Amino acid sequence: MRTTEKTIAALLLSALATLCGGALALADGAPAGGDVHVAQTLGDRELTVVLRRVDAVPGPLRVDVITHEGSAPGELRLRVARPGGGGGPEAVVALGATPGPHHGTLRVDTAGPQELAVDDGERVALIPFVVPVAVMSPAEGLTYRGFVAAGLLLLVALGTAVTARHGWVVLLPAGGFVAALAVAVTAALLSASTPAPPRPGEDVDATEDAVRDPYSVQRPSTSDLSRPPVTLLLRAGSTGDALDLELSLTDGASGRPVDDLLVHDDALMHLVVVTPSGGLRHVHPVRVSPGEYRARLRAPEPGHHAVSAEISRRGGGVQLLRSPTGFDVPGTPVDPSSPPAAGARDVNGTPVDVAVTGARAGEPTTITARVGTTADLQPWLGMVGHLIVVGPLPDGEPVGDAAQRAPVWAHAHAMVPLTPGATGGPPDETVAAYGPVVTFTHTFPLPGRYRVWVQNQRDYALVTTPVLLDVGAGEGGTP
Repeated sequence: MRTTEKTIAALLLSALATLCGGALALADGAPAGGDVHVAQTLGDRELTVVLRRVDAVPGPLRVDVITHEGSAPGELRLRVARPGGGGGPEAVVALGATPGPHHGTLRVDTAGPQELAVDDGERVALIPFVVPVAVMSPAEGLTYRGFVAAGLLLLVALGTAVTARHGWVVLLPAGGFVAALAVAVTAALLSASTPAPPRPGEDVDATEDAVRDPYSVQRPSTSDLSRPPVTLLLRAGSTGDALDLELSLTDGASGRPVDDLLVHDDALMHLVVVTPSGGLRHVHPVRVSPGEYRARLRAPEPGHHAVSAEISRRGGGVQLLRSPTGFDVPGTPVDPSSPPAAGARDVNGTPVDVAVTGARAGEPTTITARVGTTADLQPWLGMVGHLIVVGPLPDGEPVGDAAQRAPVWAHAHAMVPLTPGATGGPPDETVAAYGPVVTFTHTFPLPGRYRVWVQNQRDYALVTTPVLLDVGAGEGGTP
């Protein structure tokens, strides 16, 4: 073989190695759905239902049910079904007396929108999720076809380089190889920014949501990306020593049930209840039908309770809903408590020190909580800590009544540090490796007295630390 043919063959072999390496990288780096975590207040149990990502259909769907302190042992029945369809495969998860994860495995046979039913024998929570299906965009299709053509032309060029008597004969397949490779690489670069085409019967914004959150609720109703505000209707009824809350979500424009909620901060709905004495309940109602949710509060206090709900609507962003009525529990209200502005407080046997820096309206305020002395906090709702703010509140009346009229309700977070290279999403609640110092930054818009609650999870138990905080006027007076 002459020098020219040897040079061309060497270059083509090098290209073959690069092509194979690139193809493997593309295959290994293909986008895949992550795990979804959904907090559920199912009766008297506080649960986190974790749906592990599905890699192939048909295939297994692993479901982890994490119980928290105070949840009774028992059995849960899990099943998968298409929305509005019949029952599907079932699995039984036995919940032990010790808080922590419990496991079950189901089989999914098809991709697309589905529901996981969680049945405790008295009530059923319906968790909508989506099993993603591989949909190839035109750019991705061109990428794969280009690489296939380049591979075939490369083999032809190598064979020609070995057998041809004239070097110029190799130029034809080699040129074709270079052209096909250029097309494939260009299409691969374009595919990173080109959305996948919608499947038949699916609208554009539903497809975009599937890319962002493959386990989001998808109930296509319109191609418009805007969504009207949601109206929250609240009904409360006593059941023994507990209170059952019924919540209805309706569209502010059409009045129809709202059933396009996304999993936001590991829940479909975050319900915050401020009690007459200044306590806080942070629960996660279960979805029982389109637009209908239920939650149970144990041993509610007598008096008035103020209520807000935080949701994220597909195409409409996060909405904070305030119940215009709240609810009342018969009996004599407890005198409102006055937790310290800062200092040591023992909550569930854990010393919690809260320090505040700033506390002037219109300026960033830093609130730092030291929970114990070791780094053993667990993520709760995907965060190391939560900060609930309500105020300004006047003195001399039950906190629930004052909170009902409070102009400011806010919810801030202390984020979980991201782990480089993680493929299954952020750490779940089984990882106890955070803290003990948790820091929040919040800007109070108005001066006055606020009720602030810091929430963290430790040993599968929620630690809620109340703080009474006086916020002074900012420079130049009240904003």
